[in-house]
Amino acid sequence: LHRRSGLWFRLRKLIIWLLGMYIAIPFLVKLCPAIQAKLVFLNFVRVPYFIDLKRPQDQGLNHTCNYYLQPEEDVTIGVWHTVPAALWKNARGKDQLWFEDALGSSHPVILYLHGNAGTSLCDGFLHVSVLQVLSSLGYHVVTFDYRGWGDSVGSPSERGMTYDALHVFDWIKARSGDNPVYIWGHSLGTGVATNLVRRLCERETPPDALILESPFTNIREEARSHPFSIYRYFPGFDWFFLDPITTSGIKFANDENVKYISCSLLILHAEDDPVVPFHLGKKLYNIAATSRSFRDYKVQFVPFHTDLGYRHKYIYRSPELPRILR
Repeated sequence: LHRRSGLWFRLRKLIIWLLGMYIAIPFLVKLCPAIQAKLVFLNFVRVPYFIDLKRPQDQGLNHTCNYYLQPEEDVTIGVWHTVPAALWKNARGKDQLWFEDALGSSHPVILYLHGNAGTSLCDGFLHVSVLQVLSSLGYHVVTFDYRGWGDSVGSPSERGMTYDALHVFDWIKARSGDNPVYIWGHSLGTGVATNLVRRLCERETPPDALILESPFTNIREEARSHPFSIYRYFPGFDWFFLDPITTSGIKFANDENVKYISCSLLILHAEDDPVVPFHLGKKLYNIAATSRSFRDYKVQFVPFHTDLGYRHKYIYRSPELPRILR
């Protein structure tokens, strides 16, 4: 009986402690909005960790070159450029100048904007696989780590991420000649992508197309719908958790941006996406499809059935992808 009593006391103590933490966290987030910003960006998460981002060939990408660009003073971003499969043999052992010149070859270019978490190599070797697939389909693929991600220098912010993307886009256009340039955003990268393309359209230099993979409508709706939002039914959830995001200057308003975009749009979304709910991608498509800015451009939504198991980040495995992108 004494042993059972001691066990119950410790269990009750643990429950009270957990309940106290559960109640305290919303107040902590409200008092320190920077905490919520960190949870949105997750740039401190880097998996796999022991990776030399200067050496993409260590990951089997012998046809990829690592650059460093400087969008602003005190900001340096790491860039990977993967050439199309047709140039793989010629690319081995070549320097940065050769890769830059290769952008002028007769192949389209994709600027790939990755989602949150520490680096473009996060989620195992997901993005290595994406680069290989898109390269095999005949594209140059340029991807980079936003400031504060990977080995890029600077502090993350929505404004800064968008400016980094704009800088890389202009860098590509200065070297790619008349070759088509497409913007591809995944997850949080869709927010950067629509910010970027809206700005490009406003200055009348739109890309040839925008591709959004697993997009949301805006960051508040995504945070409210996220499966890890254990506080979504907590009294005052918006005030405690969503308002601090806005206070930190984070909006990623895809639903507003698409009203000002004038180029072809393709949205890809898996029905079994556990991170960005499928209905948010569909809602974004409905907003874009009825927007006057797209009246002269093609707007397409491609769903992927739950049985395919593509979830949040495996759409690149679809054998239908070459046909869809065509």
